Amino acid sequence: MPCQQNDSHHPALRWHEALSDCQHRGIAHACTQIVTSAGSTPREPGSQMVITETAHFDTLGGGRFEQEVIEIARQALARGESGCRLESFSLGTRSGQCCGGHVEVLMTLYPAPAMQVALFGAGHVARALEPLLGGLGWRVDWFDTRSPSSLEVTANAPTTRCHFGLSADDQMTRLAPGGHCLIMTHDHALDETLLAALMTRRDQASLGLIGSESKRARFARRLRDRGLPMDVIDALRCPLGNSGGDKRPQAIAIAIAAELLTLTRSTPAPSLRGLPREALNRLEAAAAAQGIP
Repeated sequence: MPCQQNDSHHPALRWHEALSDCQHRGIAHACTQIVTSAGSTPREPGSQMVITETAHFDTLGGGRFEQEVIEIARQALARGESGCRLESFSLGTRSGQCCGGHVEVLMTLYPAPAMQVALFGAGHVARALEPLLGGLGWRVDWFDTRSPSSLEVTANAPTTRCHFGLSADDQMTRLAPGGHCLIMTHDHALDETLLAALMTRRDQASLGLIGSESKRARFARRLRDRGLPMDVIDALRCPLGNSGGDKRPQAIAIAIAAELLTLTRSTPAPSLRGLPREALNRLEAAAAAQGIP
């Protein structure tokens, strides 16, 4: 079946379904849970809600309290934070609710994948490479000027978003900044057009072109003739990867993925650390007050 966009979201999902969906597709999200309560509260401990940048799933009880939780989570996600934090809410004073109880909310933050790859072309190497990148949990934007019906390509990874049947100009409008671009289309003229557009933008983390040393030299001359700066041309990686001479698509794809891994060292994956000691002390005190052993 043809490649899907993989960008739909379902507000009717329960929190556990949304949590699985967000983690599967690499969407930035927070999982929030009421862990202690005292007095009159809208929901009991164990109630959970999942929050993304644009939606939330299930409920912690509604009202101003829930809106505050959503706002705190979205602000933290926007800053790229990860890990656990404990938030206290006195519903009468902090949240302005008439029930007047007190709750502690455990918030676990999961940022979006730090590594973004733009894959131009849907040939044999790209088809072998896409599931490898998805298996690493990376966000992949997959571009091709040919129509989805003619390609009959299926995206293996849930973190892949397909943009097929678009002109080179339209592809540039869909392309987010800060990614690692890999050009491997079916047309050398299109390769050159894309390279020139990307080098003019100068907002990508790296540029790579599949091919040989001779192809690189030929493209470098043509890009220089277009007036593109030499420092940008020199930064182009071509050939991509080192498969040891093995020309099978799978071998080349593995070599390219391995090369990309060397470019991620400056941005290590976020650490999901646990709660600080003082937050744990608060939870222990709350549990003791409720007679929980």
